[in-house]
Amino acid sequence: MQGDASSHTPDPAGTIQIKNHPFPFLLYLEWGLVVLAILSEFLPAPVSRLSRYPVLTIASIAIFGLMGLRLPTKRPLTKVAYTLVELGLIILATTTGLRGLRLFPFLYLVLVSRSCLIFKLPGRLLVSGVAFVLFFLILVYRVRSLVLQLPTVVAERFRPLVWGFAINSVLLFGLALVFVLLLVNALIAERQSREKLAIANDQLREYAQKIENLAAVQERNRIAREIHDSLGHALTALNIQLEGALKLWQANPQKARTFLQDAKQLGSTALQEVRQSVTTLRSDPLRGQSLSEAIAQLSNDFYRTTGVQPRCQIQLTQALSSEINTTLYRIIQEALTNTCKHADATTVEIQVRTTPTQVQLTYYDNGNGFQVNQNQTGFGLQGMRERALALKGQFTFNSSPGQGVRLSVHIPL
Repeated sequence: MQGDASSHTPDPAGTIQIKNHPFPFLLYLEWGLVVLAILSEFLPAPVSRLSRYPVLTIASIAIFGLMGLRLPTKRPLTKVAYTLVELGLIILATTTGLRGLRLFPFLYLVLVSRSCLIFKLPGRLLVSGVAFVLFFLILVYRVRSLVLQLPTVVAERFRPLVWGFAINSVLLFGLALVFVLLLVNALIAERQSREKLAIANDQLREYAQKIENLAAVQERNRIAREIHDSLGHALTALNIQLEGALKLWQANPQKARTFLQDAKQLGSTALQEVRQSVTTLRSDPLRGQSLSEAIAQLSNDFYRTTGVQPRCQIQLTQALSSEINTTLYRIIQEALTNTCKHADATTVEIQVRTTPTQVQLTYYDNGNGFQVNQNQTGFGLQGMRERALALKGQFTFNSSPGQGVRLSVHIPL
């Protein structure tokens, strides 16, 4: 509650106006109280029917109400001067009329509510204290004036009653001030909390966008390296095989035929690498398929490349979000790619199943394996781990030379 309510308003002039008022309903309530104060001036008084200076009284109240259309919030001297003018108008309206006992508590409440929008907490408390003291002094002055206007016998009889009423009025006014102060402070604190939360949400969105862009760049760099290492190597070897076939075409046709067969195999390998790279680059890698269908497609591609058919067990008892589907697909794709390149495996097992609280992925191959603590960034470990952690999941990996590879992923639903 230490900041101004207008701390985040876009007005460069540092003022609160109708168009940018943080609490429009307070402005409407303020106008209602000012109108009540003006109307109350025309009600019958206990002593005289009219104020001594009704025009000046009503004009003071009206000017006080119009000041609420523009509240300063930036320059301290301007805020102090503004508040002093408000106090002067209240004093002027009170001292020029005879109905201050019932009219002007409204104006003090408006003054305190405005101070909450203008000042920080110490300033709000100071204005509230000044308003209470001023109300008390003017009330004492009005009660004494009222008692002096009564006949002596009547004054002696009703003096205790009048002063008792005055004391009750002071207490009620004090409670009203405290209520208004707490209410407006609570509204300001709640508004500032919402503004801070909105700013934090904007920052989180920006961070998420930056992380997404960074992840995309890293993914493209990884794919570029893979294309350079695999596709480039395959095309270079293909070119060598074709050159050898051309040179031996006349002298040794059988040997040339062998070169051409090898070249065809290299071309198939290069085409498969291109397909995998294109699939990886797709924004929706599943291409409208279910996760089971997409995993089956990966398994068939793996079989065509290696001659090993992965054993897949997909047990999904509930629908998964697109983020989880994409994450699982990418992890399985990365694992199969690395098994194809490095593992020389004869058995591959993939299991995906759901529980009421999470989805579990288990992947196993009986390939060459490697020493994990000596190769933390190999086998696509970092990318798979980051994908799982991005969804608040858990990623575990076990491998050793000659013992194959086993990984598991647990992602909460």
